[in-house]
Amino acid sequence: MDSSIRIASRFPDMGTTIFTVMSRLAAECGAVNLSQGFPDFQAEPVLFEAMHRHMLAGRNQYAPMAGLPELRQAIVDKVAALYGPRFDVESEVTVTAGATQAIFTAIAAFVRPGDEVIVFEPVYDSYVPAIETVGGKAVFAQLQFPDYAPDWAQVERLISPKTRMIIVNSPHNPTGSLLSAADLDQLAELVRGTDIVILSDEVYEHILFDGEQHASLCGHPELAQRSIVVSSFGKTYHITGWKIGYVVGPAALMAEFRKVHQFNVFTVHAPSQLAIAEYMQDASRHLGLAAFYQEKRDFFRRLLAETPFELLPCRGTYFQLASYAGLSDLPDRQFAEWMTREVGVAVIPVSVFYADGRDDSVVRFCFAKQEATLRAAAERLCKAFVKPR
Repeated sequence: MDSSIRIASRFPDMGTTIFTVMSRLAAECGAVNLSQGFPDFQAEPVLFEAMHRHMLAGRNQYAPMAGLPELRQAIVDKVAALYGPRFDVESEVTVTAGATQAIFTAIAAFVRPGDEVIVFEPVYDSYVPAIETVGGKAVFAQLQFPDYAPDWAQVERLISPKTRMIIVNSPHNPTGSLLSAADLDQLAELVRGTDIVILSDEVYEHILFDGEQHASLCGHPELAQRSIVVSSFGKTYHITGWKIGYVVGPAALMAEFRKVHQFNVFTVHAPSQLAIAEYMQDASRHLGLAAFYQEKRDFFRRLLAETPFELLPCRGTYFQLASYAGLSDLPDRQFAEWMTREVGVAVIPVSVFYADGRDDSVVRFCFAKQEATLRAAAERLCKAFVKPR
């Protein structure tokens, strides 16, 4: 249908997210899709059985705006067991329609036109559009290639009277890097005495490798007082399509968050909340996630060791960065499209996570896949890049 309505786009330069673009291209080309970050395996049937049981029991009407009490209590208990503080179940935890909604809502609640928000590049692609939607300005700090560590001296220089929020993400998508306890101490020093809010994206909090411990802002007494912390059941329980996450934070911040949440989502699918609350009672299901994904990481890295890709460190998340500098002179977006069409493996070009398109000849693989999927991808990569002996 053609429309004669003329629309002055609010975001004329904004395209479709790279994840949708690459997944669509993978489907068109019959490529193994290691681009978008979703598992190709199922969660345990007991989780689905629990949701079905709650649906049949009639728990299908609106949940309370902040989330069902059973799930909020399970979240409070988990956070206390992992990081120490016990958030108030009534005023300091909210169930959200996934982490992306939680991030957008937090930004909308605290950032006003003209405010500045410091983000770290490479930056996950939903942050900046959310900031700009509410009239804020993104200010870019750099994670230092190739280990992607923050430069806190640079962050200090970027903080101004207009700085309203700093967004941190650990374990970090797309790089797999981590913030340490020392990093949190430095961040706390920089924001001490200010009204800056910290938005902490911790959706991969349970996926850390080689004995690393997650430095949650929940567990930092000073930062916890000024932070909204975001997590994701989709990432933790292999149910990204359920789109359920949560935020925790001090009551004063949560009250502001809920003012927006009640009108852009209001509430989240009720029987799913009940099923997750029940499923969370066995802590081994999130405590065992690191070992589960480390096995996949190590398996995938062994497969790629035969190729000329240079694998960068992966300390957390289910993403593996790899440099192709020794393979091609193509810009990374062209290289990713060529890989999808000609090699049959879809990846994400890391330049899309930079405002200026900085290109270090690095692509992102997702290894949250069955071994058969990873092996099929590796076979195609070896066929394309490994010369017969």
